[in-house]
Amino acid sequence: MFRGVANLSLDSKGRLAVPARHREALAVRCAGRLVITADFDKCLLLYPLPDWEPIQQQLMAKSSLNPRIRNLQRQLVGYAEDIEMDAAGRVLISPALRNFASLSKNVVLVGQGNKFELWDREKWEQARDSGTGFNDGELPPELEGFSL
Repeated sequence: MFRGVANLSLDSKGRLAVPARHREALAVRCAGRLVITADFDKCLLLYPLPDWEPIQQQLMAKSSLNPRIRNLQRQLVGYAEDIEMDAAGRVLISPALRNFASLSKNVVLVGQGNKFELWDREKWEQARDSGTGFNDGELPPELEGFSL
């Protein structure tokens, strides 16, 4: 499970050094083979390959005749790229994905259980500071009864 927030830097070639605390888990889980794709929040999602494959299969099994499903397929699968962690624990973020997420040199890697989110640091701080988006106790039905 991937947890925590790490402030990192992209190098001049667009490489990201995966925090050491996650490298071993990624080596065991997927031999350093990952899939990176675009998220609707204008960040990037990084999945271990074995965790991504069922998501892609489920999504592509849906009817592309529905424009909302087709848009989701275009976004998630269309932008998806296979990447591999190098011997130094770095992954290369393509120019297309860096551009999509407006990544500058300063980025934030956010553990989300079975995946990571990769944000431009300034965008992350804005998203973080905007709060949960729940006003006056308005919780989605899925969170009723949830407690921290």
